[in-house]
Amino acid sequence: MTYQITIQPSGHTCSAKVYETVLESALEAGFNIPYGCRNGACGSCKGKILSGEVDYGDYASSALSEDEKAAGKALFCCARPLSDLTVECREVIIGTIVPRILPARVERKQQLSHDVMALFLKLPSNERLQFMAGQYVEFLLKDGKRRAFSLANAPHADNLLELHLRLIPGGVFTEYVFNEMPDKAILRIEGPFGSFYYRDNSDKPMVMVAGGTGFAPIKGIIEHMIHNNIKREVTLYWGARAGADLYMPELPEAWAKEYPHIKFIPVLSDAVAEDHWQGRTGLVHQAVLDDIVDLSAYEVYCCGAPAMVEVAHASFQQAGLPEDAFYSDAFNYAKPVTPPAAAV
Repeated sequence: MTYQITIQPSGHTCSAKVYETVLESALEAGFNIPYGCRNGACGSCKGKILSGEVDYGDYASSALSEDEKAAGKALFCCARPLSDLTVECREVIIGTIVPRILPARVERKQQLSHDVMALFLKLPSNERLQFMAGQYVEFLLKDGKRRAFSLANAPHADNLLELHLRLIPGGVFTEYVFNEMPDKAILRIEGPFGSFYYRDNSDKPMVMVAGGTGFAPIKGIIEHMIHNNIKREVTLYWGARAGADLYMPELPEAWAKEYPHIKFIPVLSDAVAEDHWQGRTGLVHQAVLDDIVDLSAYEVYCCGAPAMVEVAHASFQQAGLPEDAFYSDAFNYAKPVTPPAAAV
């Protein structure tokens, strides 16, 4: 059995099998509706059900409230049609880039901090990965699971793919990368994915908000803009707990020194004595609100932990940011594996 989905206001239509989500059906038909985590945690794919019924699926209550459901909203990465549907959401244009599965060799690893590793991947000599600055790839693991990481390099610098991985205690994949992965290891990746990428149809000033390794895709976007001589005003706020968590601050500091249109504001929430910190403190989204009372003339690119992205989205809207001017990618970590209890 299949159901027809009509996407408004574009009028595009696609068919959905009973097991497919609205997002899967739209992407398969070549229609790019916004999404981020694809597991109901970030809210990027939120849209409105104009007619028809859906199974809302499993999702985080922080991403879709009961009031929003009552108003007809749904998360299209989780919602599966139970009838023909008419939905309302904006569509994004990513050209004709189609995700592909490719082998990738680990060219080198570079430890950027106590818990962040840069991974540089080399594709086969006759292959290049076409992507938009800010998108991500997924590692295809032997157990059938996947792990997603943002691309930290810009599309023009694609000789190596650069990823920033934070070590998650108990995280099977990141612990393998940090502690066991041999030099020249061969992995499989699929990509690109994601609707977090640079939009070139606006000249509004940009506020970029990064939490932790959320700096990775923002780095790719800014390097893309520099390479293409795009001089939109950019203010980058990078939030971290302590100084050690700003794992490559010299790079955005260099941007700010060299390019007058780029500003860099690091923000620490829990600075320690050895940081000798003289800069901004508190929550990174609040630093934005302290500096910019009215966000109505801005676009925001926000990437980091789901809680940070969620509170930034809500508070920035209260400060006048238009709904369609907030682009986000929420990092959701796989649940750590609990080791078995030791035998007595």
